Amino acid sequence: MKTKEVNEISEQMARQMRRGVLELCILSIVSEKEAYPSDIILELKASKLIVVEGTLYPLLSRLKDQGLLQYTWRESSMGPPRKYYAITDTGKELLNSLLGIWGQLVEAVNHSTKNSSS
Repeated sequence: MKTKEVNEISEQMARQMRRGVLELCILSIVSEKEAYPSDIILELKASKLIVVEGTLYPLLSRLKDQGLLQYTWRESSMGPPRKYYAITDTGKELLNSLLGIWGQLVEAVNHSTKNSSS
């Protein structure tokens, strides 16, 4: 397989892995404090989980519809009122469960890949 093909496959798999943990990261960020979507995006970018607004808003909407997030409107000095998201009690419960699962997954992957060469 050519290096270019390996790089393309690697990038595709990396995107799939990031997508798989995005909800966990969003719940975790919002569990710290209420957050405006652009603040969530900045936090995700700082963690190298690059997300654009077109990806984030549907996720926030889905998490809200599932009862995991709630939002409040706040007046803004820079324009119209803004939605600030916060985690619900159900969201906290799910986050704790997902963090446990994530810990087990990290341990399993580390164990499975410990003898792999770089």
